[in-house]
Amino acid sequence: MDALSPLDRRSVAYIALGSNMGDREELLRQAVERLNERPGIEVLRLSGLYETDPVGYTDQPAFLNMVIAVQTSLSPLELLRLQLEVEQILGRVRDIRWGPRTIDLDLLLYEDISMDDEELTLPHPRMMERAFVLVPLNDVLAQDDVRGEQVSEAAKAALRDGKEGITLWKTINWLKEFGHSGN
Repeated sequence: MDALSPLDRRSVAYIALGSNMGDREELLRQAVERLNERPGIEVLRLSGLYETDPVGYTDQPAFLNMVIAVQTSLSPLELLRLQLEVEQILGRVRDIRWGPRTIDLDLLLYEDISMDDEELTLPHPRMMERAFVLVPLNDVLAQDDVRGEQVSEAAKAALRDGKEGITLWKTINWLKEFGHSGN
């Protein structure tokens, strides 16, 4: 039996995106497009765009947030490093913790991998506390994902409680622009 090449080994990962500077929607679209055009990554599903109040450092504009599901042959650390590269290309500056940003990309989940090292912690350590992550993640999480019920219940609770001022801002289908069916 032949061994699978690295490109044949594909994993599903979930990435949160946020922006609160400049043309927020366009920056999110560019980030998704830049990830999708890289070898070893295919964007499978997009959440809606949600406008959210800032968390932590609150003296800043509202964010647009979303989550994407990707299929990738990259390792978790390779995917994280690519996300950091895309942030840099799109003008991300890290001055204030939780401060304003052109773009923010966070790797939330990568298959069922758990890891905790100085570069990456999976699952994302604060994702279950944040409506701006839970609600869009609930939009794109695979139906057969074992975390589905937990994420769904936490997202419903966050919406019910009015946590973090999250509102559906717009539904999108950028995958058609990128030449995908958007399944």
